[in-house]
Amino acid sequence: MTHDPAGPSDPPPIPPVAPDPGDCCGEGCVRCVHDVYEASLERYRMLLEAWQARHPDDGDGHGPSC
Repeated sequence: MTHDPAGPSDPPPIPPVAPDPGDCCGEGCVRCVHDVYEASLERYRMLLEAWQARHPDDGDGHGPSC
């Protein structure tokens, strides 16, 4: 039996939750919730790309596609 290092203990990354429209105060904060979300989204994309490279047969990692 072989051990798959990218097996069940390697789940796909979870995308960040987008901020609600009311989460931004509109006062031009240095670290606006939208800036934080964009940074989180970029990190997620990098993690997803790496995960997909380890799991080439799993598609996007979010279940079967129709």
